[in-house]
Amino acid sequence: MLDFIHILENIDLFKELDREDIFKLFTIHSYNIKSYKKNAVIYFQNEKCTTFDIVLKGTISVQGIDDKGNYISISDFTIGNMIGGNLLFSHKNFYPMMVLSKTEATILHLKKDLILKLCQSNANFLTKFLQSLSDKTLILTDKIKSLSFKSLRQCIVDFLIYESHTQKSNKIKLKLTKKELSERFGVQRTSLSRELNKMRKDGLIEYDAHYITIININ
Repeated sequence: MLDFIHILENIDLFKELDREDIFKLFTIHSYNIKSYKKNAVIYFQNEKCTTFDIVLKGTISVQGIDDKGNYISISDFTIGNMIGGNLLFSHKNFYPMMVLSKTEATILHLKKDLILKLCQSNANFLTKFLQSLSDKTLILTDKIKSLSFKSLRQCIVDFLIYESHTQKSNKIKLKLTKKELSERFGVQRTSLSRELNKMRKDGLIEYDAHYITIININ
């Protein structure tokens, strides 16, 4: 725990607690720290949620798969991000999607009794915990809207517009592989490649393995 205490001190949930108080809370029976190899399954879909997790190292990805075999990447979580808070106290506390380690990762697993104790004894922790739950709900809602009401082309266009604005260029350097991009859009890689080819034939874009250049998507 000593190696990761500085991470907790910079998380809103624990900012009102000094280092000594944090050490007192974390008894051997209230938490455990586990390391995961790249692409390891941390939680299977429909697995019961019994802990509130904080990412101490690496990147964690929440993914689902539909009946056609399409992967849907909901969100990535990095150092300091929290997972499981929206499920821990639910009557149906089962992970709706698979949780994977996108890189080598280390996770702090906090047991339910400790979270309950902190919520009862610290008003700031309770407030920040509820804010975290609300934020996770918004992420899921936005993702559902994106997947439900937009065509694949529109998802690609929105992605290109955002990246063009961020990178300040119409020649966009791809930070994701085609596989990762297709998972973000909830489609198979072949479907993404087919749509990109159509957009190139329509004179909207040019692309190679590393860049997509916007020609006309307005």
